[in-house]
Amino acid sequence: MARTAQIERQTAETRICLQLQLDTPQPAVLQTGVGFLDHMLELWARHGSFGLQVQAAGDLHVDQHHTVEDVGICLGQALRAALGDKRGIHRYGHFTIPMEETLVTVAVDLSGRAFLVFDASLPTEKIGDFDSQLVEDFWHAVAAHALCNLHVVLHHGRNSHHIAEAIFKGAARALRMAVDLDPRTTDVPSTKGVL
Repeated sequence: MARTAQIERQTAETRICLQLQLDTPQPAVLQTGVGFLDHMLELWARHGSFGLQVQAAGDLHVDQHHTVEDVGICLGQALRAALGDKRGIHRYGHFTIPMEETLVTVAVDLSGRAFLVFDASLPTEKIGDFDSQLVEDFWHAVAAHALCNLHVVLHHGRNSHHIAEAIFKGAARALRMAVDLDPRTTDVPSTKGVL
């Protein structure tokens, strides 16, 4: 059974259509209007072996915040929808990734409860024209709408681009581990019987 989702979101600030395929890796198709976000999402899709298409139109004449946050909302909703009742998944995933001088660990629990710990300071306010603080805002939106626990820990790093890239790649690898099917069970991975 295909684990896919399509999410459409329209507000006074953004219009977004996002398609996610958990088990069908393919080249990402991304047009958010925010170049750095497109770059990060392409890395996320490639390193998670996910299929991802995003079309977004936002109020970029104001700033990038609404577009970035709303894409995160849609990605979280798509993850939740594509996973269904979560039967047979591993549920937990973690990955530690080096990126030159940077080292980041990302851990995830697809628990049905939302929580973000973001212990990563980006040393510059901007990465090109991208607001660095939006990295945390994006992952907060994903965790809140996927209903997962997400922990991001920067061990060390100097370059904001490297730190952001390591976070997105680490999140991709951790999520890949968590959503993969466990060959030893078809049950919901919880003693409660539901996630």
